[in-house]
Amino acid sequence: MNKSYLAIAVASLLSYTSFSQAQSVSSDDMDTVVVLGKSENVNSISDIPANIVVIDQDEIKASGATSLSSLLRSRAGIQVSDTNSGPVFSLRGFTGEQAAHNTLILVDGRKLNKPDLSAPQLSSILISQIETVEILSGSAGVLYGDQAVGGVINIITKRSTKPHGEVTASVGSYDSYAGSVNVSNRIIDNWSFSLTASQNNSGNYRDHNDRETGSLLGRVDFVQDDKEFYTEASYYDNDLQYPSSLTKTQYEADPKQSTSTTDYTHEITSALRFGYKQNLSPDWLAKGDISLADTSSRGYKWGSFTKDNNEVEVLLNLERELSTPVGKGNVLFGVDYNRSDFDYLSSSYNRENIQQVSSLYTQVNYPLSNTITMITGGRYSKAEDEIKDASTYSTGASLSEDATAVELGANYKLSTNTRLYLRGETNFRFAKVDEQAYTSPDVVGLKPQRGTSIETGLDHIGNDYSVRLDAYNLKLKDEIVFDSTAEKPVGGLFNGANVNADESERYGLSVYVDKYLTSDLLVGTEYSYIDAEYTKGSNKDKELPWVAKHSGRGFTTYQFMNSWEVFAEAVYVGERYENSDSANVNDKLEAYWLGNLAISYSQQEFLATLRVDNMFDEKYAQNVTYSAWGSSYYPGNGREFKLTATYQF
Repeated sequence: MNKSYLAIAVASLLSYTSFSQAQSVSSDDMDTVVVLGKSENVNSISDIPANIVVIDQDEIKASGATSLSSLLRSRAGIQVSDTNSGPVFSLRGFTGEQAAHNTLILVDGRKLNKPDLSAPQLSSILISQIETVEILSGSAGVLYGDQAVGGVINIITKRSTKPHGEVTASVGSYDSYAGSVNVSNRIIDNWSFSLTASQNNSGNYRDHNDRETGSLLGRVDFVQDDKEFYTEASYYDNDLQYPSSLTKTQYEADPKQSTSTTDYTHEITSALRFGYKQNLSPDWLAKGDISLADTSSRGYKWGSFTKDNNEVEVLLNLERELSTPVGKGNVLFGVDYNRSDFDYLSSSYNRENIQQVSSLYTQVNYPLSNTITMITGGRYSKAEDEIKDASTYSTGASLSEDATAVELGANYKLSTNTRLYLRGETNFRFAKVDEQAYTSPDVVGLKPQRGTSIETGLDHIGNDYSVRLDAYNLKLKDEIVFDSTAEKPVGGLFNGANVNADESERYGLSVYVDKYLTSDLLVGTEYSYIDAEYTKGSNKDKELPWVAKHSGRGFTTYQFMNSWEVFAEAVYVGERYENSDSANVNDKLEAYWLGNLAISYSQQEFLATLRVDNMFDEKYAQNVTYSAWGSSYYPGNGREFKLTATYQF
């Protein structure tokens, strides 16, 4: 009997990543799967008291998904927002404007979240390059610190230390075409390399929304009995035209049209990484990662602009394995350091900021019995900003804030296939460069946003089915948002300012069930409920905008004639208020369904997939921003076909 998707995920092999990520192991039960959790010893789903989903290679191939947005939409409670500039993923009920700053996005352990308000650039990552995606829904402030409020998404790319090659090509609607090549091999003895190159171009659904994205990645690994080393260089180039927003009338008349013919951005990122791991003794292990990244952007939006950011990140980790009469545990000690040198110049702004974030953290996993493990830990972080803005901080300012996170949780393994967890954790995020530079006259520096999360859940894997339940409560205070009614800064160009907002609270529930009706036919469903409201201030008891109370999906896969597989899903997003409509002035946007279909054919080293997204051509908006003078609409894509072929050698 085939195992369910959850069981497959639990048994999946995760490819080698940075040393700040745990390494993979193979097994058929949930106790030996490597997931997010910076440990070599405590590294399975059942070890971490949180709602964790692993989308492995088999599931990615079956879905036929051609983008991260289509792969992750309504997975693990994720809600997607997009201003036709790239997807933003919201975990645990954040508005479309705040989601990018409260969900931590990693690629092979490297943080993609930016120092300013722009969203992580995900279009450079082709689905064909992804080995697995790990989703931790819930606060992860102790292990990951700043911005890990709603959760963490870790995208693990393909690489191998063994001889391997893969070529992928795709063509589709809106003049889309993409291709990638991945090659890996052993050099000599303990040395190996991997190289990846990709190009992804599309005219996209809307006019004046052309995108050209290319990437290069090279990596060398050294593996010996007691030590490992890697060095990695990457280059990403993304050129994107912005079609701008539409009025409601324009959206209803022709959602493809563009109100802009000049707006664009061209972003280039070069990154260099090093990592080293050393066994100091049978019980002690040391790991370190250093990342250097340079990102430059040029473009036009309300005038020409240039944006440059140089970033240095150092992650150090020391782990001791604990052996007790009832099982194994561990103690983690970590030091994180991040420095970002940010410059922004346009016809309206001249802004500079140097931000340094230094952190210390520790976590203990200790078995209390054969079935119960306690987890506790803490983090201290300090953020220092040296900011200068020609309009609001013309003489410059030094800002300093600190924040802490603590956690206490427990895992109860009822059996090898069932576990129950309970966890409480605090979280925080520091203000972004743009936010610090645009505050009311009486505000010199925004306070860190702080929150408290409590969650409980149950995972169970049967022979031909699986069930996952999770319930949580998330409270936030001093949430960092833009308030259009706040007094604008001295020298400010538009009304409003960034503020520490009134308190908000979210109650949530997620359910996942799948079952094999036959050895070849799998059906499943997942559902997410979020009740998100303001709990203090003028908007008390009002719903948070752009958070749908109800979302989910149903799916099925069917394998036949050995080589063929069909995947179909229906994705549901419930009604919700427009972004920025904190007072709930306008009516809610209508709920909608999206139907997706994929048909795959595989023969030994060859795989071909035809994917149809939004096959019923549903008309929907993937971002709407409220304004008293008329809301701004950003249409979602219409029906889209894409044919993809992959050959491995």
